[in-house]
Amino acid sequence: MARVTQRIRLGPAALNPFTLHPYEIAGQIAMLDAVSGGRAYLGLAKGAWLDRLGIDETRPLSALKESVAIIEALLAGDETGIAGERFTLSPGTGLAYPRARVRVPLLIGTWGEDTARWAGTVADEVKIGGTANAGLLPVVRAWIDNPDVRLVVGCVTVVDEDGEWARERAASVVQPYLDIVGRHDPTLEPRQEPRLERFSIAGTPEEVAERVIQLWDAGADRVELGTPQGRTPLSGVALICERVLPLLR
Repeated sequence: MARVTQRIRLGPAALNPFTLHPYEIAGQIAMLDAVSGGRAYLGLAKGAWLDRLGIDETRPLSALKESVAIIEALLAGDETGIAGERFTLSPGTGLAYPRARVRVPLLIGTWGEDTARWAGTVADEVKIGGTANAGLLPVVRAWIDNPDVRLVVGCVTVVDEDGEWARERAASVVQPYLDIVGRHDPTLEPRQEPRLERFSIAGTPEEVAERVIQLWDAGADRVELGTPQGRTPLSGVALICERVLPLLR
């Protein structure tokens, strides 16, 4: 992707330091930034379903804070070392990769108020993953409490000329996420039946474009149209580029 593009940003949204050590994250991002000519960004999040892997998920905010500190030190060439509770970086440790920049833009993915407030002090963007709920955006914006930090939403997206088929496909794909994201959305009533449109964007190109505009109007600075995108990823991305994006310019 870096070789065949010139302007788009490239990066993961998001990696999590529970399954990939911050040192490795920093190295991968440094390499991506170098080969893309300084177009990389880094997304970090706690992640979900880690209990299935037997991973210690305690104190996730502390882990994220320490990860950011280590990654930013490595990218900046700071070898003084960091002694954290979860992660450490011994003095004299540096990256074995070229560095195009001393910092890459940082995105923090979260549904938590405490993490969002901290992200407002260190991140360029905060992402709420797995949602298309416009009513949630003012709540999270208040948590961030920093107008310079961009607010991002992203979710399962299916676009097709047959809008009904797209909604049925989205409903089948989004199901595993409902228990995770549904219980974290403070705008939903307890035991409220999940509604597809709160957790996914699906329909014809015109309907998908309208949903994006609604999220922009509600305060989103960026909307990520996630997988599976369409009947195949390739056909879905083609429809997004050829039919959806022109309606958003």
